[in-house]
Amino acid sequence: MKLADFLNSAGTEKNLAELIVFLGKQSLVVKKGFLGTNGTSPAGGKTRNVYGEEQQPLDKYADGVFIDALRRTRLVRSIATEEQEQVIEIENPKNDFGVVMDPLDGSSLIDVNLSVGTIIGICPGNVLEKGSRLLAALYILYGPLTTLTYTTGQGVHEFVLDETGEFVLRHRDLRIPDGKIYAPGALRKDYLPAHARWIGHLEQSGYKLRFSGCFVADVHQILHKGGVFTYPGIKGKEKGKLRLLYEANPMGRLIHEAGGAVSNGNGNILDLQPGSIDQVTPVYIGGKTEIALIEKFMREG
Repeated sequence: MKLADFLNSAGTEKNLAELIVFLGKQSLVVKKGFLGTNGTSPAGGKTRNVYGEEQQPLDKYADGVFIDALRRTRLVRSIATEEQEQVIEIENPKNDFGVVMDPLDGSSLIDVNLSVGTIIGICPGNVLEKGSRLLAALYILYGPLTTLTYTTGQGVHEFVLDETGEFVLRHRDLRIPDGKIYAPGALRKDYLPAHARWIGHLEQSGYKLRFSGCFVADVHQILHKGGVFTYPGIKGKEKGKLRLLYEANPMGRLIHEAGGAVSNGNGNILDLQPGSIDQVTPVYIGGKTEIALIEKFMREG
């Protein structure tokens, strides 16, 4: 079943369904850029995003693809992306949606041909919404297959791009299984004590380390095989690294709807009221057992 037909059969609100399908279609344009651009910006032309991170040419290309398309169609009222310093307001919008996105997660892996992704959250107007209030969350994974996984609060469903350029249903009602995979970001020498004890517990319990450097790819694997992904607060960066709006909330909402959980170590990330578009957070995302355990270790200090 095609994505548009599935959304219709599920009773998805018409304008929201149109937006989800439209965003999925832009992934075809993003993929075309992979053939002509890779690596970092050339010497003398390096740029950095609002977080001080060096931007890849494809970061800016993917950002432009989504922003230009949304401006042209006026399907949303506002757009906030990881590559922009301010919220983009659309003139005379057709709908009252806000979109938050990481246009190309894991872009530093492009030059070695590893999987990368796009993360998107759709808000009811204001982009500074709690993750629990997202109308929809989705990610697109550009791997051996291009897949789109989404939720509107009625299950988590995965679609695969076919040879005709259509996303067709691959998995309906995904549920995160029990599993023993852990994907830990940051350097071990910088771990804070409670996090270090938690990691030690996972290793002693037989968890296997699987970490690619692409948040989308790592969480996608956790969704299918179980376990947990983390990028914690660390020494000198206790507030974390991943972006609440663009990364943690959309991916957390998906995992939550699939029967998992997401936490900053002290509580549910989806309950946090964002204070700014560049807010960062520690992230623990995956099975409820693993998330409950890190929160227990954090309480114990």
